[in-house]
Amino acid sequence: MDKADFIVEGAARRVISPSRGEIAGAFVILAEGAGDMLAREALLDRAMGPKRRKKSSEKLRRGRRPSEGLAFVARDPSGAVVGTVRLWDVTLGENGPAALLLGPLAVEPGLKSGGIGSALMRHAVAEAARLGHGAILLVGDAPYYGRFGFSADRTGSLAMPGPYERHRLLALELKDGALDGAKGTIKAAGRKVKALDFVA
Repeated sequence: MDKADFIVEGAARRVISPSRGEIAGAFVILAEGAGDMLAREALLDRAMGPKRRKKSSEKLRRGRRPSEGLAFVARDPSGAVVGTVRLWDVTLGENGPAALLLGPLAVEPGLKSGGIGSALMRHAVAEAARLGHGAILLVGDAPYYGRFGFSADRTGSLAMPGPYERHRLLALELKDGALDGAKGTIKAAGRKVKALDFVA
C-alpha cells in the first residue's frame, strides 16, 4: 500500500487524511484507554530505551495524569499499539500562564517513516486547539517538529526543571499571544495520579 489512510475514532469515526509513507494497512488513532498502559510502556521502551525516564520532561510528567482528553494511541489492523502521544498540563513560571507539554511521541521502530508520528502530532495539536488550550511546548528536534509549527522563537525566557538543550525547547501558540511575557521554570500542573489510577 503506497498511502495508508489513518482514521480517528472518537465521538464519530472519520477518515481525516492520507498518511505519508508505506505501512502494511491502515492505522487508527484512538483515545488512550487504561488497558493500553502495558502496551504503551513496552512501546516506549522499544522506541526510546530506559534512559527516557531520566529526561527533564519526565520530571514534569511524574505523578501526573495527562491533560483531559489529550492522550492518544495508534493501532495497526491487528489492534496492536504502534504509536503513542500524550500532552500534559504545565504552568510557565511562578503564577504564569497555563500551557501543555507534549511527549513522549513514539512509534514502533519498524514502522518509522510510515506517517504514524505525523498523524499523531497533527491530531494532538488539533485536539488541543479544539479544547481551547493556548500553547504547546516540547523538547525535541526543530527540523522534525518545525513542520507542525513549533520553534524556539518564544521559549528563550523559559527553562525546563533539569538538564536540557535550550535550542530543543520548542513551542507552538494555538492562540495568538498565549506566550506573551512567559518566563521562568516550567512547572507541573493538572491532575495527580491516584493509587487506583491505571495510568503510567
